[in-house]
Amino acid sequence: MEFKNLDQTKALAALQKDKKVSVREALTTQRIAKYQSPEAGGLLSYHYAAMPVDEQILGDLQRLSDEQELIAKYKALLGGEVMNTGEKRLVLHQLSRGQVLPTPVIADGEDKGKFYKGQLERIKEFSEQVRSGKLVGSTGKSFTTVCQIGIGGSDLGPRALYLALQGYAQGKGIKQLEGKFISNVDPDDAAQVIDTLDMERTLFILVSKSGTTLETLTNRDLVIDAIKESGIKGIDPAKHMVAVTSKTSPLAKSKDVRESFFFDDYIGGRYSSSCAVGGVVLSLAFGYDVFQELLDGAHQADVAALEPDIRKNASLLDALIGVYNRNVLGYPSTAILPYSQALSRFPAHLQQLDMESNGKHVNRDGKPVAYVTGPVIFGEPGTNGQHSFYQLLHQGTDIIPLQFVGFKQNQRGKDIVIQGSTSQQKLCANLAAQIVAFARGKDDENPNKQFAGNRVSSLLVAKELTPAVLGALLAHYENKVMFQGFLWNLNSFDQEGVQLGKTLAKQVLAGCPGDPVLKAFSDLL
Repeated sequence: MEFKNLDQTKALAALQKDKKVSVREALTTQRIAKYQSPEAGGLLSYHYAAMPVDEQILGDLQRLSDEQELIAKYKALLGGEVMNTGEKRLVLHQLSRGQVLPTPVIADGEDKGKFYKGQLERIKEFSEQVRSGKLVGSTGKSFTTVCQIGIGGSDLGPRALYLALQGYAQGKGIKQLEGKFISNVDPDDAAQVIDTLDMERTLFILVSKSGTTLETLTNRDLVIDAIKESGIKGIDPAKHMVAVTSKTSPLAKSKDVRESFFFDDYIGGRYSSSCAVGGVVLSLAFGYDVFQELLDGAHQADVAALEPDIRKNASLLDALIGVYNRNVLGYPSTAILPYSQALSRFPAHLQQLDMESNGKHVNRDGKPVAYVTGPVIFGEPGTNGQHSFYQLLHQGTDIIPLQFVGFKQNQRGKDIVIQGSTSQQKLCANLAAQIVAFARGKDDENPNKQFAGNRVSSLLVAKELTPAVLGALLAHYENKVMFQGFLWNLNSFDQEGVQLGKTLAKQVLAGCPGDPVLKAFSDLL
């Protein structure tokens, strides 16, 4: 297995010579029927008829996948090889939702698959005790609210998944514990959440792998102070807090928490929603069975990603087309546009997932690359985005590839018919219309009403946003990012780019010794 830069591949050179495709001219009903691929055993389907590819380009993308040995590298990752070269670590987030390959992964003297499964069993038992009322707070009252304290990957993914499942749980009549999240070190963030809480009935989930994350510990102390200042007789903060951390952190055996659940250095924060980081809060909020369904959907997507035929492997094909858009066509950004309010925070999670993983300028050996890598990721739910930034997408000077996500049915099962159609039908109509409007454009004598078209897009679609579909959607994007990292020959699993600011922030708090420029800026605040 060889790791080489993208510009060293023969397939990229061929792609650069291929005739460019105009989706405005190419889009036909036959193409729409043909250019689709199932994801996760059919939980989702990936449609790419409005992407700028044809048979020649798809053939060269297959050759690029084979030349870069993408499936072999994925299998190496699944098998426990060190793929995080910067930190010399394994990468095991897929293992947290089920063993994909038959060979156990052994690290730190233990079977990691059994370790993650054991944590899931502990989460199941604990969440059932809390939800049944057998485990109560320090004043004897049952918990009705769970509040996660964490930042970055400890917040973005779990929060996005929680919001995505609220409507599903309500529609199915599933008992819910209300979920709250505190992430920003801005004290107003914590205060706004704390003001809404009944401290006797709130269970806090403190998430920090190291147990030393400054922002998270600061917010923990704000919460503890609020509990103590509540005036509630007999309330004990330690009985209202659990930790999600590593076995070696100070929180692992702390007397200040009633229970600790573990993950390890082989699961990065932005990939941690399917381990205890997301599992505790989602299992408490909706029940463990809902979280297990999410894991099952993610696992099916992980298995599907082993397929070497790119036309049968949705995450691999999505990755390859994305690299083609970035490195051959030169498109700088990608917009994530879910036509589901339940996915309101999913684009924010994908911003971190994609940009923290592949926003790199050196390869996995630390050598500079001579080509562009990860695009800028942004997005909002439709139809709100249509009344916001779609103007630039339709008529701006940049072509920005669009990734639509849609569902045939809503989650709650409630709707209303107005002027002959339901709200869900109107939502889906807007989604279909936007895909075609972006692709085909519109000719008009008035230049202000002229749409050039040829705005490229893909569509991930499912019948309904269920836990299993949500898990498949999560894993689809995680695997897409992984494959793109392999294509660009990057280490997608460290994040040194976030460390410099943290270091300088500590210097500011220490008075900026020896750095007058840093001191001058700190004096402005």
